[in-house]
Amino acid sequence: MQCICVFCGSNAGIDAAYAEAARALVRAIAARGMRIVYGGGNIGLMGALAEAALAAGVPVTGVIPRALLEREVGHRGLVDLRVVNSMHERKALMAELADAFVALPGGLGTYEETFEMLTWVQLGIHRKPCGILNVAGFYDSLIAFLDHAVAAGFLKPEHRGILVVEREPQALLERLVAHQLPEVRMWINRDQS
Repeated sequence: MQCICVFCGSNAGIDAAYAEAARALVRAIAARGMRIVYGGGNIGLMGALAEAALAAGVPVTGVIPRALLEREVGHRGLVDLRVVNSMHERKALMAELADAFVALPGGLGTYEETFEMLTWVQLGIHRKPCGILNVAGFYDSLIAFLDHAVAAGFLKPEHRGILVVEREPQALLERLVAHQLPEVRMWINRDQS
């Protein structure tokens, strides 16, 4: 595993623990000699992640749609800032460059990107590990919801098992490196009507 894709907010959030977690994740990635790919922004957690990576000497690639770059939220200090035409192109390129995916706290875009990567594993489009850094319990409700979806019969346990969740960056990276993705079957259960 050489490159981690990090999905995170363009806002910093209220709790300073969120930005500190982004910096701690960068330190853990640096200790393993890995690279980072992320959304290319210079604001919020994205900005904190990029600044920490640049300061630590971690190679970082930003991928940003032209419309966002033109709104002056692109990180102009990156050596490798790739400008694409759409959000779809952004996700496809980030997925191509990455060996694994990590979600830090964020908003709708972070959730959407994370769930798309999980869905791609489920559909067999890629076999790359996906994780959540559950900073200060930020994702507790989401994790409970996924468990509820299993109990309600809408999510197979093996698909729930795709997602790795940890509270500490080092533990998350260790689990992602060692994670054996479950064999996944298509989610349709033809025995039920």
